[in-house]
Amino acid sequence: MNEATSDISKMTFEDALRALEDVVKRLESGEVPLDESISLYEQGEKLRQHCQARLDSAQARIEKIVAGPDGKATGTAPFDSDA
Repeated sequence: MNEATSDISKMTFEDALRALEDVVKRLESGEVPLDESISLYEQGEKLRQHCQARLDSAQARIEKIVAGPDGKATGTAPFDSDA
């Protein structure tokens, strides 16, 4: 794993999304040389994958909210448990 990928894996969702938006703006400007555009595209794809993984994880956690007998949420269960 290279340093840039390692840095992306440590980013919060919000930081990764901002970085992805910056990549898109630079690519859309049309002022970036071809080789740099390709590198930016690759970085953007890694950022997109990271954001998607964070969203998927959050969704799974939300889906596992545990309801009590009265129907009210009483806590959460890890999304990989059988609870």
